[in-house]
Amino acid sequence: MSSQLLTLLFLLSAAVIYHIPVVTCRSWCSAMPSSTAEQLQSNINYACRYVDCSPIQPGGFCYYPNTLLDHASFVMNSYYTSQDRIASACSFGNTGYISYSDPSAGTCG
Repeated sequence: MSSQLLTLLFLLSAAVIYHIPVVTCRSWCSAMPSSTAEQLQSNINYACRYVDCSPIQPGGFCYYPNTLLDHASFVMNSYYTSQDRIASACSFGNTGYISYSDPSAGTCG
């Protein structure tokens, strides 16, 4: 095997073993941590009119972590995805941002 191939295999193995974030071409919409509770709740209320929000309800697979920021990020990303990942669908009054590394937590993903 060539040394370049071995290096690539080593790096990929390290990423898997140590859960190193890998940047991909896929994008996610998340809530900005600096958003107020009112802004986050407003984002949830808006997005839940268009996407299924049952996963963030008690017993849902994205209920934990049970924080307003995590719940808002989940529904904002669901809305963003439902809108074919166009940048304007992640604006939410400048309280959303697009990232290229998976922000999923726990069983929510």
